[in-house]
Amino acid sequence: MRLILSIETSTPTCSVAIHRSGELVAQKLVQEEGAHSKQLTVLIDSLLEENGMKLDQLAAIAVSVGPGSYTGLRIGLATAKGLCFGLDIPLIALPTLQILAEAYRQTKPETKGAILIPMLDARRMEVYASAFDAQNLMEIFPAKAVILDEYSFSELKEKPLIAFGNGSEKWRNICLHPNMTFSIQPLFPEAQYMGGLAFEEFLNNNFQDLVTLEPEYLKEFKGTQPRNKAW
Repeated sequence: MRLILSIETSTPTCSVAIHRSGELVAQKLVQEEGAHSKQLTVLIDSLLEENGMKLDQLAAIAVSVGPGSYTGLRIGLATAKGLCFGLDIPLIALPTLQILAEAYRQTKPETKGAILIPMLDARRMEVYASAFDAQNLMEIFPAKAVILDEYSFSELKEKPLIAFGNGSEKWRNICLHPNMTFSIQPLFPEAQYMGGLAFEEFLNNNFQDLVTLEPEYLKEFKGTQPRNKAW
């Protein structure tokens, strides 16, 4: 029975989970400012301890690689890399929007025949978005930064579309797409939804290089420069 630790830090929610051969054993999460840097390793330690497990029992570690929070993604990936290096186990990378789409599939089973549009807020009218076939989670178009307007996703016309995630709320009142519906259920990518995706990657030996793997930011990070003080 393969144990995989999943780490999700792309949003303000910091979550970790243990799956056994793709089935959820337990999850721990916290939502507070600075949780990724302060709580991630604490969550991992307590998750394992509470379930009578040790790090050396892990077969692999799966991590969400973006898009999402610059700081959160860096911390999550660095932690996953460090653990994989120390334990000499493989690293699995999962796209954040695919995790969010899987979360919707698990919580809303009546999605057959639809196209899923997971969205994460990227401020103002911009979102990170992708599109997946609800039946098999096949990617229809890759993750990208989208500036929303009334006619966004108009190229997807043949099937019902379902938009969800914290980026979809601001689009609801202006969307003119005739086949679009919106989920009102608050939904975030969490580690508990990564198990099946991670186990499939594990069985296919689809592992990542610890040196070269980087987060998928989609947008260039722009730090703020401190203002010069007038004395």
